Amino acid sequence: MLVKTYASAVHGIYATTITVEVNLSQGINFFIVGLPDNAVKESQRRIDAALKNTGFEVKQKKVVINLAPADLRKEGSAYDLPMAMGILAASELLPVRELEHYVLMGELSLDGTLQKIRGALPMAINAKERGFRGLIVPAENAREAGVIKGIKVYGMNHIMEVTGFLSGHRSFEPVQVDIEKEFYSNVNNYDTDFSEVKGQVKVKRALEIAAAGGHNVIMVGPPGAGKTMLAKRLPGILPPLSLDEALETTKIHSVAGKTEYYSSLVTKRPFRDPHHTISDIALVGGGTYPQPGEISLAHNGVLFMDELPEFKRNVLEVLRQPLEGRIITISRAKFTIEYPSSFMLVASMNPCPCGYYNHPERDCVCAAGVVQKYLNRISGPLLDRIDIHIEVVPVPFDRLSLLQCGEKSQTIRERVVNARKIQEQRFSGFNGIHCNAQMTSRLMNIYCRPDQSGLALLRNAMEKFELSARAYDRILKVSRTIADLDGSDYIKVYHISEAVNYRNLDREGWGG
Repeated sequence: MLVKTYASAVHGIYATTITVEVNLSQGINFFIVGLPDNAVKESQRRIDAALKNTGFEVKQKKVVINLAPADLRKEGSAYDLPMAMGILAASELLPVRELEHYVLMGELSLDGTLQKIRGALPMAINAKERGFRGLIVPAENAREAGVIKGIKVYGMNHIMEVTGFLSGHRSFEPVQVDIEKEFYSNVNNYDTDFSEVKGQVKVKRALEIAAAGGHNVIMVGPPGAGKTMLAKRLPGILPPLSLDEALETTKIHSVAGKTEYYSSLVTKRPFRDPHHTISDIALVGGGTYPQPGEISLAHNGVLFMDELPEFKRNVLEVLRQPLEGRIITISRAKFTIEYPSSFMLVASMNPCPCGYYNHPERDCVCAAGVVQKYLNRISGPLLDRIDIHIEVVPVPFDRLSLLQCGEKSQTIRERVVNARKIQEQRFSGFNGIHCNAQMTSRLMNIYCRPDQSGLALLRNAMEKFELSARAYDRILKVSRTIADLDGSDYIKVYHISEAVNYRNLDREGWGG
């Protein structure tokens, strides 16, 4: 007897409908065809044990299961449930009529319990687009998939619940998620605040500018100066995620299996801080069975790279293309996958191996030339993509001991949001341009034209500080953001003056 059930395969951040064809005939063998990986092939043992341990008496037959389309590779253990339901229906232990209306996905434990899977959100999107009545997934994935309107999502804990529902013996209510209520109730909940940071007024101002214009930033300072503390508070001053951004971000985290237990949406901007021992594949994504990397998990948020020179050179160099294109393409012999990677890069580093170059109180013990050699671990092309360079100076004791709190993140965020609104209106007619950091040369010629006094100041600054040519565009972009924060339609002299101060690492001879 031939029975068809339906499942989903996730490639990239999109899902494809898979038809699970189960055929029972005379014999005793068990075959799974249609490019299954090892986890899919091992499902025979899990299905056999789960069915026996839940009381189903399936007669020994020759079982052939085809996962169509057969030329698309099937990965993971989430096909256990649709294959098990197909075997029960083909054995006439389960009615067939309801199977065509549902997409089934779930890993089976040996006692029949359903285990959490990856990619439930894109599966729900695909099931809705293909016109299925509902989606049956493990209970842990139900809220995640339930954010999609227009399709019924059922979360179940055990295979007996699935068979009872499909046979009509048990009724279950679909998961109801008030996506707007959940989104807006959590979107501003951050555990950290800029008011907790004592001193560092100049660095806070630089991070505010970076947030307002979407600029990448690098902080240079000695150990314990507060670089990591400041970076971790940056998401709290970024504009809140829109509902569309939240769905897109959740889709990536769903594919990677990073969604929180019984959660539905990623409501806060991601903050990813990989260790400096990370590999290039773990950073950008890929592998034998490609998965999103850290840069995609940081999509619509912040990628913090602490101790930047300690990362391997090949790891840093693979960042160059995603920083410009805001998308990462992973190519294999038979397929190509794209993951979005629009993130703010926030990096920090010590100024030298000992950490105390330019320290106001402690002497640097590094030999001559070592400071510049340490800085040269970061290539020019990568440094070129970082708009703001800021030195972080240790806070003296008299400021650390003050009980007075600084400006709250919410107050800073309001200024950032107002500046972003100006940029959204400015670039409304340009596809893919949302903030000043994304401006092309053509747009800079239109929106970043200072007056004669501003040009004179910029010329003098470049000559006096021996700034490199690549600093020119970055200074103008940052100047445009400072003007937006100031509510000015034009770039003025003091906007350029402030922007020049954020190019420390471009100054000739900075590292000695």
